[in-house]
Amino acid sequence: MPATRITALHAAHRRMGAKMVDFNGWEMPVEYPSGGIIAEHLAVRRGVGIFDVSHMGDIRLGGPGALAAVQHISMNDASRLAIGQAQYSAMLYPPGTFVDDVIVHRLGEQDYLLVINAGTREKDFGWVRDQAGPFECKVEDLSDNYTQIAIQGPKAVNLLQKLTNADLSAVKFYWFTHAAVCGLKNILIARTGYTGEDGFEIYIPADESTSTSVWDQVLDAGREFGAVPCGLGARNTLRLEATLALYGHEISDTINVWEAGLDRFCKMEKPEFIGRAALEKARATGLRRTLVGLEMVERGIARDGYKVFAENGREIGYVTSGSFAPFLKKNIARAYVPPEFAAVGSVVRVEIRGQGVKAQVVPTPFYKRPRKS
Repeated sequence: MPATRITALHAAHRRMGAKMVDFNGWEMPVEYPSGGIIAEHLAVRRGVGIFDVSHMGDIRLGGPGALAAVQHISMNDASRLAIGQAQYSAMLYPPGTFVDDVIVHRLGEQDYLLVINAGTREKDFGWVRDQAGPFECKVEDLSDNYTQIAIQGPKAVNLLQKLTNADLSAVKFYWFTHAAVCGLKNILIARTGYTGEDGFEIYIPADESTSTSVWDQVLDAGREFGAVPCGLGARNTLRLEATLALYGHEISDTINVWEAGLDRFCKMEKPEFIGRAALEKARATGLRRTLVGLEMVERGIARDGYKVFAENGREIGYVTSGSFAPFLKKNIARAYVPPEFAAVGSVVRVEIRGQGVKAQVVPTPFYKRPRKS
């Protein structure tokens, strides 16, 4: 078996008493003893939380053919990106199913950075390298070069502004800049995240001493804002409330773009890209299943993989993600069901411990952060 991998902040998490778990081959903190998942979740919704997300992967494409390569391997339209801008996208297999979802950053005129998921790092890099082969560009795996720290919540901007010379008010959502952070020069600061809140992700050198120093400085600077370290448990409940997809759950190599409801990020009008022809056929054929939001009407939590039934007892689908939602104080889930059960208000039953527990289809996202006045 391959050895469990750790981030440069592993010792810091241990020092803080974090509960560590295996996550896609990485030993990562799931929660900290200061309050647990619910307290961490609420800190992000109301103030600010700090995450180690260094297990994420980073792939750089540079050279005259970099844009053409990115356009070929991703479904969004990277030609729309200005330097310093990012976009949500996905890489697809020829059948229109998911290799992975990614964030594409345009670093320079002929320079792009793809941020990919932890559990698919090696697979994704191999796919990008192979598919970009015909294009005049260099493909580099920079995943181990960075410690990636996510600073998330309505007070994230206040915290990070204390540690950088960048004017963060000038960095719009899904844009990024390079500036000094904690005395380190030329740090990538992206206004992105996976929590449904405002926030930033910073990319710093991945040696242990530098990473630990920055981690400690961020937490120290955040004390006045109630900042807490957060683990993967809160990250999962936050992304579920915000209705954000997770690879292997809402998206996978057996689920296509239309089924996952991510068509707004798929630019069919742009030139050919991998999966486009299959998606055209699938759109003409129509959906056999679609992803919906569920709220439990009766007591019970719909966990990942639980079966979903119609009121008449017929099995119709399955839960992709489910949890108690700490901020909303409801039991919520996402599930794949046939289109005829997708209308808001439709009643279904989720099998929990052998019992059919009533749930209702509700609008998504479950949670959307308030707009600033």
